[in-house]
Amino acid sequence: MKILSIQSAVAYGHVGNSAAVFPLQRIGVEVYPVYTVNFSNHTGYGAWRGPLISPDEVLEVITGIEERGAFADIDVVLSGYQGSEGIADVILDAVARVKAANPSAVYSCDPVMGNAKSGCFVAPAIPILLRERVAPAADIITPNQFELGFLTETEPADLDSTLASVDAARAMGPSTVLVTSVERPERPEGTIEMLAVDDKGAWIVQTPHIPMKANGSGDVTAALFSAHYRETGDAATALARTTSSVYDLLQTTYDAGSRELLLVEAQEAYAHPRLQFEVTQVR
Repeated sequence: MKILSIQSAVAYGHVGNSAAVFPLQRIGVEVYPVYTVNFSNHTGYGAWRGPLISPDEVLEVITGIEERGAFADIDVVLSGYQGSEGIADVILDAVARVKAANPSAVYSCDPVMGNAKSGCFVAPAIPILLRERVAPAADIITPNQFELGFLTETEPADLDSTLASVDAARAMGPSTVLVTSVERPERPEGTIEMLAVDDKGAWIVQTPHIPMKANGSGDVTAALFSAHYRETGDAATALARTTSSVYDLLQTTYDAGSRELLLVEAQEAYAHPRLQFEVTQVR
């Protein structure tokens, strides 16, 4: 499998492509990473250095990959955090060109906007752009519960309302939706869930909640789920593998007291997920 991943990059720590690429490689996926920023570290530190890469320069890199004849072999185009409005045009153009070369390719969009605790942390125009243009063009989207609500202009809370919000998202265009950080009030205390829905049904998985802020964990989740789903075509299998891998990554990081994901130390969890959590069909 080959994935064109258009995301941010950092030298220190793991977010964007700096979080997604290695786990994908560890499960045997060839990745073509294209950077939208090249920062020293993620912006959560409050200070960082390095350039925001212009849409024209991002396009130049993608065009160079195309000129090598690679587009016909790309199975997935993956995108995450979009630092500027112009990047969306570049991504959508790349998706169209890849699909022209390989009609079986899919576009997986992680519509990064924010979360329930901190609200939106992207430029004000980005969420509107994601809702109106980017998400409708995707085959797979991987929002958290907060982002799902914004995309669909709904308020997902319990299981029924979250499923209704997913249905609204699927009506926009994407056939497969992974909802991360599902916090329905009826779940047992100290747990958190993920929900995957496609044409065949809906599945939920519950894990203990690890009390840490894990920058980049959503990027790992989106990457692994996209790859596993593209390989198997089975949402339940992709959900089980992804959940196991990401939970063990977070547990390894938490146990070490590290602020940054211990991406390398947890590598066996990607290659050989323990499948320790039961996936339950809910529809």
